Parts: sequence; structure tokens; C-alpha cells
Amino acid sequence: MKKNEVVLTIKDVNYRYKDAKKDDYVLRNINYSFEKGKVYSIKGKSGSGKTTLLSLISGLENKYEGEIFYKSKELKKMDLDLYRNTNIGIVFQSYNLLPHLTAIENIILSMDISKIKFDNKRQKAIELMKSVGLNEKLGDRRVLKLSGGEQQRVAIARSLSYNPEIILADEPTGNLDKETENEILDIFSRLAHKENKCVIIVTHSSNVCDKSDIVYELKKKQE
Repeated sequence: MKKNEVVLTIKDVNYRYKDAKKDDYVLRNINYSFEKGKVYSIKGKSGSGKTTLLSLISGLENKYEGEIFYKSKELKKMDLDLYRNTNIGIVFQSYNLLPHLTAIENIILSMDISKIKFDNKRQKAIELMKSVGLNEKLGDRRVLKLSGGEQQRVAIARSLSYNPEIILADEPTGNLDKETENEILDIFSRLAHKENKCVIIVTHSSNVCDKSDIVYELKKKQE
């Protein structure tokens, strides 16, 4: 794979909510491209459409005008469940881990959903946890017994469980202190620069933007 391969392209995208007025678009004329091997930040004030754009990129919402391509394939023409379960990994601000499961069980569940075959799921989960700075002992704890930073590391490990090319992160450091934020950003940087993934972070944090390779800014009520 080429280092600078474009994996995602947003072309002339407009979006408005179902109950919005005809010309009341939350996103207007969006044209972005994303390459492997880079960390991107999408910043903007509340109401600028950051999370909406993430929903479009992830295929959770497909009622948009314009085109969004994963490589050469338009998302509207793809099996979006398969796309989400194999090509992209998603990391949420609130972690979205199942609290009654251990960290390792959360990661294995993601493997099961992807339907990709693994020789030893538990061992793979442990390897993923170690890659984000967690040990096996922590992996056997229920996630509510982990700190916020540890839970976010588990969420990142979970998003990597089926080796996606794109990592989408929605305010992944919003609940973390500055030191932990920097540690999480170091993980994202390594994933992009060492493992050649495309990392896209929706954020309002200037620190996240400063440590990204490219920053796209959404303006509220774009014209």
C-alpha cells in the first residue's frame, strides 16, 4: 500500500435534518480528502455539524447530497454494515463499552461482530491491549473498574480488533485530563505514522488540533 493512498473522499456534500427548512443545511459544500498515514482533526463550534459529518463518514446516515467515497466506492452503493465492521473503527467520547463485560470481552465481541476469523481471540485481544499500554491483568477487569483513560484505551483497542484502515474518533479526549489526552494522542499518532492508518478526530480541543497533521474547520451555518 502506498503511504499516501487516499482512502476517503467527501465531494460536494450537503446535509440537512429531516425536519429542517428547505435551505437550512447543517453541512454545505463539504469537500475533504483523507489519506492513510495521517492524523486529521475536524474542528468547529457546537452546532457546526462535526458529529453529523462523522455519522456520514461512518455510514450511519446516508441521506445526504453529494458523494462520499471509500477508495473508489460510493458509500450509498456499499453494504454499510460490512463497511463499519471491517473498514473503519469508531472511538467515542463516552467509550461505549459494555459495562458488564471485561475489557478483553469487549474487544472479543467486536471481533465476533466483524466475522473475521482469528486463531486465538483472547490472545489477539491481549496483544491489542498491550499495543495501547494496558496489560492482561487490566484486561480481565470489568470496564467500570477501569479509569477513564484506561477505558478509552480499551475502546481504541476494540476499534483495532479487525484491523481497519480508518479510525474515526468523536471527541475521544473530551472526558480526559491533559496528561491522559496527550497519551491518547500519542497512540493515534503511532497508528497513523507507524501503522499507516488514517485517523480522523472530531474535536474542539486546540491541543488535539495542534498535534494533528491536517485540520479541517467546519463553520456554523456555512454559506
